[in-house]
Formats: sequence, structure tokens, C-alpha cells
Amino acid sequence: MKGSGKDLQSSASPAEVEAFLRKVAATPARPATGRRGRLIFAMDATASREPSWDRAAGIQSEMFRETRDLGGLEVQLCHYRGFEEFDASAWCASADELLPLMTRVRCAAGLTQIHRVLSHAAAEAERGRVDALVFVGDCAEESLDRLAGAAGRLGLLGVPAFVFQEGRDPAAERALREIARLSGGAWCPFDASSPKVLKDLLSAVAVFAAGGRKALTDFGRARGGAVLQLTRQIGGERG
Repeated sequence: MKGSGKDLQSSASPAEVEAFLRKVAATPARPATGRRGRLIFAMDATASREPSWDRAAGIQSEMFRETRDLGGLEVQLCHYRGFEEFDASAWCASADELLPLMTRVRCAAGLTQIHRVLSHAAAEAERGRVDALVFVGDCAEESLDRLAGAAGRLGLLGVPAFVFQEGRDPAAERALREIARLSGGAWCPFDASSPKVLKDLLSAVAVFAAGGRKALTDFGRARGGAVLQLTRQIGGERG
């Protein structure tokens, strides 16, 4: 992938935020089942990720709050670190359940295990419905073909992967964009200087998982900004 001025950006531009949210809204809505939405939240917990891990704990609380009135959300926390360490929690129905699990994790140097994340999400979807996968990371050190195959499997299972890339490493961007595309999800960059953007985007995915496209539209009206601009375009709302 050739370098460009865009590759040097570390945070999402307004156009990239809008493009991401448009893909969220265009994802096929899950059928109404009267149950909580189910979201797998996966993070790279290798050494470079420690500051982002701490920020994510607060964002998790926001995701639960935003979906409370939609019937709620169940989140499963997944992470990899060190030498082939991978862990997936039980499904958590509140921030009080999830946050203690997050705060016990300590980042450790190691290679990425994104394929393992994708395979785990597929296995969970085969056992019971999973509405979305969120992945947050900054590197991709695995075979692109292998990752593409696993992402395609998620697409067939109806599990969109919403991928958040910290920084703009070109090799990682190529792989992470493909994972999002093949699974039917979306990709967006972020950096440490834009925590509110990341919080809004993650909350939008959580709201979609819990309540579908209508809930995302209502969320946009309440939150404003880029989310509101998007939902007006998707829903045909004017003024």
C-alpha cells in the first residue's frame, strides 16, 4: 500500500466518521426477539495497548447506559496478549459485571492474534446469535489471506465486525479494512486525542446491536454531531 497524506493521519476525519456510521446504519437490522443485544468486544492487549485499555473501561460503561432503554446489552470481553494468551469472558449484562474483568487485565508484549478473535466470534455465533463484533487494535501481523477467510465466515454468519484502528499503520489498515468489508461491518481510525469520537462510535454500534436501525436514528437525534448528520441522511429526515 503506497503512503499518502491520509496515511499520516492518526484520527478519523469527519468524512471517515460519517462513512463509518453510514455503514453501521446500512447493516441489516437484527430481527426483533425481545432479548438483549449481544456484542463481542475484543481488544489487543499487547504492550502498546495499555493506555487504550484504560480508556476502554470507561467507554464500556457508556455503552451499557446507552442501551438500557432498548432492552439492554450483553457484552463478552475478549483479549489477547503475550505468547498465545487468549481469553474470553462470560457474557456480562452490566458494567458492574464487566469492569472488574477489564481492570484485572495487564497488557503484555506479544504478536497479534486477530484470527483467533474472528474464529472465536464465529464459534459463538454458531452456538447462539451474536449481533456484532467490535475489535480495537493498532497492528495486524498475520496472513491477510487467513484473516480474510475468517472475516468472510463471520459475514456468512451475519456477524458484522466493526473495527477501530488506533494510528494509521498502512499494513494494519489494509488488513483491518478487509476484515470489516468481508464481514459486512465497518472500519474507522481513532487516536488518544479523540476519546469522545471513539465513545460516540462505540456507543452507536452498541445501540445498533441492541435496537437496530431505528434505535440508531433515535440515538443520533439525542447525541447530535456526526451521528445526527448521518441518521438524517439515512432516514431521509430534513431540517
